[in-house]
Amino acid sequence: MIICRSASMLHFYSSSATPKLLPHFRRCSFLSTSSPSPLSSSPPIRLIWLNQSSRRRTRAFSSAAVAVAVPKKIGTDTFFAEESVSWKSLGLSHRISQALSNAGFHRPSLVQAACVPSILSGKDVVIAAETGSGKTHGYLVPLIDKLCSARHDGNNDSKAASAPSHSFSIVLCPNVLLCDQVVRMANGLSGGNGEPLLRVAAVCGRQGWPVNKPDIIVSTPAALLNNIDPKEIHRSDFIRGIKYVVFDEADMLLSGGFHNHVIRLIHMLRFDEKLLSRMNKSGSENPVELNSDSLSHFNFESEEDIQNQSFSEAEEISEDDVDAEDLKEETKTWPVKKKDWRRVRKNYERSKQYIFVAATLPVNGKKTAGAVLKKMFPDANWVSGNYLHYHNPRLKEKWIEVTTDTQVDALIEAVKQFNSKALDHGAVVSRTMVFGNTVEAVQAVANILQRAGIECYCYHKDLSLEERAETLDHFREKGGIFVCTDAAARGVDIPNVSHVIQADFATSAVDFLHRVGRTARAGQFGVVTSLYTESNRDLVNAIRTAGKLGQPVEAAFSRKRSFRNKLKKRGSNSARDQLVN
Repeated sequence: MIICRSASMLHFYSSSATPKLLPHFRRCSFLSTSSPSPLSSSPPIRLIWLNQSSRRRTRAFSSAAVAVAVPKKIGTDTFFAEESVSWKSLGLSHRISQALSNAGFHRPSLVQAACVPSILSGKDVVIAAETGSGKTHGYLVPLIDKLCSARHDGNNDSKAASAPSHSFSIVLCPNVLLCDQVVRMANGLSGGNGEPLLRVAAVCGRQGWPVNKPDIIVSTPAALLNNIDPKEIHRSDFIRGIKYVVFDEADMLLSGGFHNHVIRLIHMLRFDEKLLSRMNKSGSENPVELNSDSLSHFNFESEEDIQNQSFSEAEEISEDDVDAEDLKEETKTWPVKKKDWRRVRKNYERSKQYIFVAATLPVNGKKTAGAVLKKMFPDANWVSGNYLHYHNPRLKEKWIEVTTDTQVDALIEAVKQFNSKALDHGAVVSRTMVFGNTVEAVQAVANILQRAGIECYCYHKDLSLEERAETLDHFREKGGIFVCTDAAARGVDIPNVSHVIQADFATSAVDFLHRVGRTARAGQFGVVTSLYTESNRDLVNAIRTAGKLGQPVEAAFSRKRSFRNKLKKRGSNSARDQLVN
């Protein structure tokens, strides 16, 4: 949108702009006019929400899944659990409770209070909770506690002789930077000697397989597959040693360019479980050993063929969500046949625990990520945050409709006004994130702000991993203005972001929820300023109506093709009119 304002905007900055920017601005599509990829609004599956307010309807996920609720909470705190709820009361050891206290985590959040006991129980768990609710520590803490206990108690275990020599956990993330963040958070939990409780290593990007055996491996799906060569003799030992499997940003990993890798990994991880299940059904008393020979001769093709359960276009990920380095090794992995989804959904006796974590997890419709998880893991415990897909009550939202003549001024005013207020209130460091839909849009916004005398950081997928990591570190440390694509909207934890500006309005409900979730995190308050045009009006009205009615955002959208085509047609017409004018 902003870059379509070619002549008038350049006239506004005539003293500093160069003629070379004119064709660049006209070529880009800043505030996107493409149709959004809406979440489903088919009849809702029932959910149980954590500590649900009295005015909101309580729903249950499904009759098959177990829904976990936080104990009844009194008061207005929407993040922390009751003061009477401690880490120890959740079933954690003194060792991990002390490590959390030393790291500054004195109380669990509502989501953590619900998911920690579920994970400690050994059941498969699906954690679907709003951004900034403490999900990462929610799964890391109980897993670290269980691995530490297994390490200390292994010598007294009568089954230790027949068990693998080294049991560990793997955490799968969609990109390298999120992997590094999970490693930092895990290493932040240390013992009395100041050393991390466990060995945690990232296997992704340029980081190869660790020399010393780690207790937790954090990796992208492609990187993990390419480090598990099917011809390696130790592959079976590796698979048998995995006891806990976490899929962080599960909705993303189960869609788009990732799902082939994830399905292949699930096949591998469940292989020994399938052999064990077959042994029990046959009544054999001899233990089934998983070795390289049995692994190589196992024939998946004997399974019945079914129609491919591919994901809908509404669940596809955008190019800005995926780093090229996270998928570049895709050719080294194996193709997934049409029958693969059915094979994954078959139930086996479990020797591993599966944990799926997401901030957006639609369940309406047969092909959404949530619906697929319900079929794959029908007995899993589901933990749902109070404000999953809802408007955050700690968030103040400002909506500004703009035109090509007012958008630049509105953007600059939003940035300057909020920064001035933050400084007036004594803020030492102010952090504002400004979102654009494309790399070109981010660069255009950065140019506009710099010409207005506003220094800013730039973050998008065309920058190298080193450049992005360095930019994030500077922003965390010094604050300022951070102009970015949706590559920074998922998973990246930047504390105390007080303001989010949508210079380019989100193209889907999923992107909207992740963007606004960068602020008002961990019990803090925040402000979101959304600039939108006439082409975005239907999408904005649907979101605002959902907020006023206290409904989840996805209920405001329809999967009907006619609704998407209506938005797409309106956006295309608006873009054409802007170019003509």
